[in-house]
Amino acid sequence: MELPQLVAKFVEAQNTYDSGAYLTCFTETAIVHDEGKTYTGKEEIRHWIEEANEKYSAAVKPLQYEESGSKGLLTAEVSGTFPGSPIVLRFHLGLKDGLIDTLHH
Repeated sequence: MELPQLVAKFVEAQNTYDSGAYLTCFTETAIVHDEGKTYTGKEEIRHWIEEANEKYSAAVKPLQYEESGSKGLLTAEVSGTFPGSPIVLRFHLGLKDGLIDTLHH
């Protein structure tokens, strides 16, 4: 599947557990919603992704991607060390200036 460069970079950073590369996909003021919590800005997002990577070792296998204006929707199979793995998640991306400004699933 052909993914836009930003989304491909996001997936690769997740799959290699590279929090530095992961952060380069986001705006400075990005907001991530995950498991009922909100993380704002790169520093909070860095702490969140490093903790999540250590805890869940999640890998993302893209199944479908749609983009319309400033919104992207990545449907992917996510596997890792969490109950119910693997599962299919929908990553809702808010896009701004070629980066991810919001992320929730």
